[in-house]
Amino acid sequence: MSEILSSAIRSVQQSKAAWCRFITGNDTGATGSHQAGFYMPKCASKLLFDEPVHKGENREKTVHIKWQSDFTTESCMKYYGQGTRNEFRITRFGRRFPFLQDDNVGDLLILAKFTEEDYEGYVLSSDEDIDDFFATFNLAPDETNQLIDVAGIVKPEDAIAQLLQDYANKFSHFPETRQMAQGAKICYNTAYNITEEALRIKPDDILLKWVDTEYQLFKYMEEKIYAETLNKPFGNVDSFVQMANEVLNRRKSRAGKSLEHHLADIFTHNELIFEEQAVTEDNKKPDFLFPNAECYHNLQFPADDLIVLGAKTTCKDRWRQVLTEADRVDTKYLFTLQQGISKNQLQEMRDSNLKLVVPRQYITYYPQEYQHSISDLGCFISIVRDKQERLPKYYLL
Repeated sequence: MSEILSSAIRSVQQSKAAWCRFITGNDTGATGSHQAGFYMPKCASKLLFDEPVHKGENREKTVHIKWQSDFTTESCMKYYGQGTRNEFRITRFGRRFPFLQDDNVGDLLILAKFTEEDYEGYVLSSDEDIDDFFATFNLAPDETNQLIDVAGIVKPEDAIAQLLQDYANKFSHFPETRQMAQGAKICYNTAYNITEEALRIKPDDILLKWVDTEYQLFKYMEEKIYAETLNKPFGNVDSFVQMANEVLNRRKSRAGKSLEHHLADIFTHNELIFEEQAVTEDNKKPDFLFPNAECYHNLQFPADDLIVLGAKTTCKDRWRQVLTEADRVDTKYLFTLQQGISKNQLQEMRDSNLKLVVPRQYITYYPQEYQHSISDLGCFISIVRDKQERLPKYYLL
């Protein structure tokens, strides 16, 4: 665990309130916007002001934010409530502020409040640090841009809360990751009456809901399974550290497989033919191969009709892993929940014949000049379906 990550976790745990979100192209100006400072959602208003704000007024205050446990900015927290505006922003970071550059797109911004005037801020850049931060607070990648529930209290809607609780009560130990994903999917589909048609016309929306629901289910599981252990005193520091590491490692392991399982279910409901972890050259195993390994190793099967898709929750450091996983396929796809990537990395991906696939809602987080080349999940499914509908049937038996 890096020193910056450790400091960020400690800061959030000790704060009065804390918030995080990915830095977007809107923040840096990469999407063509010219907004001033970081936009804050209304749900995070108490992070900025102790007293409620009211529509029709403007309010601001000067605060001190210590960044990366290193340097401090005298910044301004503002509420714009007059006229048609109703928004919060943090502005005034100084000309040398290092975290509003294009390369910071996709980094995780964290802000913790200690007093009305004193804050601490952190920016995490590496996938490993971001994943560890999410695991520490059991956050889904799209549970950002809201206050962090440090206590880990789950507040889902009543209907799904009961379903999740009932499902968790069936287990005395953690189920396999696929079983966990399946349970979350069943709970969500039941609570919201999701139909097969919805899975075909709204795959992006439903995938994100499944991922979120599984994070909620996992919280219930943790509370139930660890309850007895946490009610007993730890005999020594080593046993406490061992327990903490076990919790974090299980969270990261589950999160890594969760996305793959939910994508596989979406593909199945859309009647695509695919194979997970199919073996290619040198025992490489891409996350998804369309149609399957048998077609891949049949040199008479057209290489242009093969599709490889990697799946990674975050990909600032990991996207290159996908490039070497199938030699027959020149252009590869990568699905990610990363909310924005810098222009430099996007150009590297383009030069390496890697195409990004992200949830439809996330495309606007990317630099404007690259948005047209990024596919959403529904578009990717259409690409695969079009290829498979043209193939001779005997290939797909």
